Amino acid sequence: MRLNDAINIEDLHQMAKRRLPKVAFDFIEGGLEDERGLARNTEAFHKHFLLPRYLVDVSKRDQSQTIFGRKFNSPFGISPTGSAGLFRRGADMMLAEAAREANIPYIMSGASNQTIEDAARVAPQNAWYQLYAAKDAAVSDDLIKRTADAGLDALVLTVDVPVHSKRERNTRNGYASIRGNWLQAALSLKPSLLAEAMAHPGWIIEYIKHGGTPPLGNWTPYLPDGATPEETIKFNRAQVPADKQTWKELEHYRALFPRKLVVKGIMSPADALRCAEIGCDGIIVSNHGARQLDQAPASLDVLPAIKRAVGDRMTVMLDSGVRRGADILIALCLGADFCFFGRPTLYGAVAGGLDGVKKAIDIFRGEIDLVMGQIGAPSLDVLGPDFLWQEDWQRNQ
Repeated sequence: MRLNDAINIEDLHQMAKRRLPKVAFDFIEGGLEDERGLARNTEAFHKHFLLPRYLVDVSKRDQSQTIFGRKFNSPFGISPTGSAGLFRRGADMMLAEAAREANIPYIMSGASNQTIEDAARVAPQNAWYQLYAAKDAAVSDDLIKRTADAGLDALVLTVDVPVHSKRERNTRNGYASIRGNWLQAALSLKPSLLAEAMAHPGWIIEYIKHGGTPPLGNWTPYLPDGATPEETIKFNRAQVPADKQTWKELEHYRALFPRKLVVKGIMSPADALRCAEIGCDGIIVSNHGARQLDQAPASLDVLPAIKRAVGDRMTVMLDSGVRRGADILIALCLGADFCFFGRPTLYGAVAGGLDGVKKAIDIFRGEIDLVMGQIGAPSLDVLGPDFLWQEDWQRNQ
């Protein structure tokens, strides 16, 4: 299939799967342990039905959304996706550039292969930075300072990685080899990696051409000059996660960062309330794409309770499990102000580079526009529970 022939995110998913070796694709695709959470995230959207309201003038439809005083062209943005440059060289900046052109937010991963300063150069008005706090507090503080100095509008503290998770696909596939020196591992006659090399020559050629595994760009400044990519990865693994991080550190980050502070990974109404009390500007309700705790509920399932708890005290956003434009509209009906997704745009980057990312964004935009027309919603501000079917039919207005 050619990129222009893709009509939905699943098409991009399949194109990305064909291009990457299994060991690489499974890192993007996988969850952890039994991977029940992956299914739970998507099934949560399938439990809801949009209730169309007809005889409404939908000749003009506006899907723009304003958060943090900034008007974006659509109610979604790009979630952080780590090591994107391993799967398509330069992918971090492809995501940033596509976000800039589409006027949506892009959250640069704390495990990106390029830097905060690169993101600010490519997408100064659209890039945010995801902070994975380091065990060394001085490193965390410097990452926050760099985010502020670069002029990025928002810092996104991810709190749902207190310890490493048990991602069994990665262990079985030998993902540590691909993050380290994949070529050396393959040449050591590891049968599975040699087979993957032969089956995916395009990716292998790109891997060799660009010198193997790319470094984790934002961590390079904290190592001696000349540190190898493998050394940046090792340093990152030693520093993250910061398992002693508490609310005290969040208060410190709030005092340190002068612009919008968002906490990502909140799943408890009580935690959401505490973020509001500390003065955070927003939260992203997220179970990390079902990659941290397999028995966690779906993000969408906890969203209504969190929205009831915090009301309008802060911006409430959601990610995990979003695959269709209708999913985003369902989340908005349940109380989200905005949505994010990571895998769909990464599929696009793998499948077709910058054009693939743009394709993923266009697919979501097109689906949102069509569904808005179908349900009688000329703008997003009319959305609410009345656009969702209630099993107790008497509650439907």
